[in-house]
Amino acid sequence: MCLPFFNSSKWVNQARIGFEVPKKEWNFLPENDCDSVVVIPFSRAGNLILLPATIDSVKGNFILDTGAPGLVLNFTYFRNYPISTHSDEKAAGLESMNLDRQTTLIGQLQLDCFTFRNVDADLVNLGHLENAKSVKILGLLGVNLFKRFEMIIDYENNLLYLQHIPKKKSKKGYSSLLLESSGFQTLNFDLIDNKIITRMWVAGKKLRFILDSGAESNLLDSRLPNVIFENVQVSRRVKLLGTGTGGVDALAGNLDSLKVGDMIFDGLPVLVTNLEKSCLSYVNCTDGILGFDFLSLHKIGFNFVDRKIYIWK
Repeated sequence: MCLPFFNSSKWVNQARIGFEVPKKEWNFLPENDCDSVVVIPFSRAGNLILLPATIDSVKGNFILDTGAPGLVLNFTYFRNYPISTHSDEKAAGLESMNLDRQTTLIGQLQLDCFTFRNVDADLVNLGHLENAKSVKILGLLGVNLFKRFEMIIDYENNLLYLQHIPKKKSKKGYSSLLLESSGFQTLNFDLIDNKIITRMWVAGKKLRFILDSGAESNLLDSRLPNVIFENVQVSRRVKLLGTGTGGVDALAGNLDSLKVGDMIFDGLPVLVTNLEKSCLSYVNCTDGILGFDFLSLHKIGFNFVDRKIYIWK
């Protein structure tokens, strides 16, 4: 992908790889023992969500990454799979790197009681991330896997709620957490290049943000109008490390007056840097990325069928 990769104070920003957007939805087969709403406990690697899953016969931890377009596998553990190299499709990060895209096809992905067959996957070396987090990571679970799902992330209790929504959907099949609509704020979102994009307000300006559970920090584009930065209290200068030897300068601070519906967020930690390489294929660049420092403040849900975001108050 073209977004900063796994932003944290310790591992400040490996460059996110420019994965190709999957062209199709997976052949998804819900098993008979799946409940209407499946609750999956998750663990953490820093502020990243780790889910247990199985690729064919290989079991291990995967990062839930709503900033990744699809399934990404750690090349270290899947090097024996047949590889297709796409020399005309380059991966891009924060730095000017040119990497040929490598893909493979896996037979089955098992996530709790949900089964996905014949899934295309990008192959990437995630050794740097494993070293930083001191945990074995088999890959990333991205948005395209969940296009027929409703997902609720409860960071406080480390629980993920998943509900498969069939094409002939029924409201009674939705999560019981959504029955009391007064308990949460509802926003619309667009799915562009398999990235969740919604609009929020700062200083009277409507900004477009990507919601990314694979980002440990919030980012704001340094090219925004000065009136936006009148709401940012800068505390220090930092270096965002990329996959190469160099880095990208950024300013760390706190953002006030982020308006989400009728909710106001003050003192939100942000890193200010140039997000030109977060541009999407068919639209202008986004204005910012909201990761763990925003997503974990409240229980948050995504309905990928209706394109709705739920933020609990």
